[in-house]
Amino acid sequence: MRLARIGVLLDRRTLERKWGLQLNAWECYVTEILDRRRIPYEKMESLDELESLERLDLVIAAAMPETNDSAERLWRYATSGGLIVAYGMADVLSTKLGHQRGELIGASYIRLPERFGVKRPLRALHVSPWRREAEAAQAYDSTGEVAPDRPDAISAAPALQSFPIGDGLFSRWTIDIPATIVGLQQGLHPVLADGPPAPDGSAAINDGILKADDQIGMDWRWDRMKSDTGVPYFAHPYADLWREVLIGHLIRLCAERGLSLPFAGYWPNGVNQVALLSHDSDGNFDEHANSTLNLLEECGITSCWCMLEPGYSLGMHNRIAAAGHELAFHYNAYEVDDGLWDGSEFARQLNVLTQDRGIGRMVSNKNHITRFEAYGELFRWCEENGIEADQTRGPSKRGNVGFLFGTSHPYFPAAWVDERNRLYNVLEIGFLTQDLDIGIWADSSIIAPILDEVKNVEGVAHFLAHQVHIHNREEVRESVRKLVREARARDFAFWTSSAINEWERERRALCITGITEDGSCLVSGSAKSDAVFFVPLPQGSAVQGDEVRYGVPCRRTILSTHICSEGGISDANR
Repeated sequence: MRLARIGVLLDRRTLERKWGLQLNAWECYVTEILDRRRIPYEKMESLDELESLERLDLVIAAAMPETNDSAERLWRYATSGGLIVAYGMADVLSTKLGHQRGELIGASYIRLPERFGVKRPLRALHVSPWRREAEAAQAYDSTGEVAPDRPDAISAAPALQSFPIGDGLFSRWTIDIPATIVGLQQGLHPVLADGPPAPDGSAAINDGILKADDQIGMDWRWDRMKSDTGVPYFAHPYADLWREVLIGHLIRLCAERGLSLPFAGYWPNGVNQVALLSHDSDGNFDEHANSTLNLLEECGITSCWCMLEPGYSLGMHNRIAAAGHELAFHYNAYEVDDGLWDGSEFARQLNVLTQDRGIGRMVSNKNHITRFEAYGELFRWCEENGIEADQTRGPSKRGNVGFLFGTSHPYFPAAWVDERNRLYNVLEIGFLTQDLDIGIWADSSIIAPILDEVKNVEGVAHFLAHQVHIHNREEVRESVRKLVREARARDFAFWTSSAINEWERERRALCITGITEDGSCLVSGSAKSDAVFFVPLPQGSAVQGDEVRYGVPCRRTILSTHICSEGGISDANR
């Protein structure tokens, strides 16, 4: 059994050229997708490294010069047995394979076979098909279908084409998966004006208030379902599912070649998925906080309290912290409430709470009214002021609750081209719905279907309940009780935002360094909780698997905290 050696080609000159022309290079985001699963890879800034590096088993051609020289180099690499994967890119190879680049297809739905682990067509935002040019074109295997505009449309192209080249293989996705994930999570453009409202009148986001949900990559018609009581909600975490499709494809490609591509679990041993309950202290009345503390004690959970300037009394802040809850920031940029969208104002409000009001350091933020402008300004302000996690990206209307941004996973957002698409050092943990059962947003009928979808992708089910409504409305208190019951029945663990942030940063410090003959994972780094790693078993392996992941039997390694060091493995696995 051998660890697969992966290279990610992000040609520096190609990227510089795009940024100089003010074009986004979302292909860079493939490294964030791999990093989330802790998959080891070599970053290549030039095709010259293809010859200088020790033999690579698989190359992801993310950004490359579209030249004949590039085509020849990759062709030689594949001919000698290398695997190449591209996501809507590498068009220069089309001619050598008897194909040509076709017309770009707009937003589409991708129908994939069962082995990809998805049960419905996935929304794709960037689709670039190839067309067969001649009868003598290179033979290939096609997988899946591209359905333009709607899930049930006639196929316009294959989703994946796999071309044998000598002893190797070139697998080209018609979909630019990294760009699709970024577009779903962060919107297709900066927020500069109101977005189009839902045609059925259920989500009037054109309210004259710039918010996170004014830029979405979802479709009002095809991406929503209705709960048992008729509440429309975005039902599908497409970005999460695309991540799983991308990773699973790489793992299976390697396994078919007798290689193993290990990866990390999302949560520590004993935790399968996480629930997060947050509150916004609008009004700042201590009696609202007292009622909320009583409810949380009754339910036996801790939560995240996003504090609007000036916050509660010092005594109440101390009570909240003493009960194990997180005190976070609730930045106010809503002009009606005397707020302002400005970096210095962000810093001023935060300083009032942390210094003047005695709260001390705050790890997380959620913007009041989900106010949001441009693309990366908020994340820059968070970085500049020591805020490590943000929760702003969530719905503001009844009809756009659910997976509005296609994800339930924490992620590091990408910058616009003005910052060369870098990753912000801010963990985004978006929320899925606001206060239930008060007639303004959704009712509690969406709790179960949302939890089921989050469980399916091992994500974070983040619900928001304002203290004022908890204090005044029994139906809100009951909805929180129902959330806790339903979440526990599905084996969710309740964490705070700061706990999610701490764990995600700890697990990203762990690096896979190798595998043993019996299939255990070698890892460097340390964490405060036991991390879980999986080693997919190559086809024909004599080693017995512990469980199946991505359709491949895997060995499961629990990396105990006391031996999580260079080359260390746990003997507490299986």
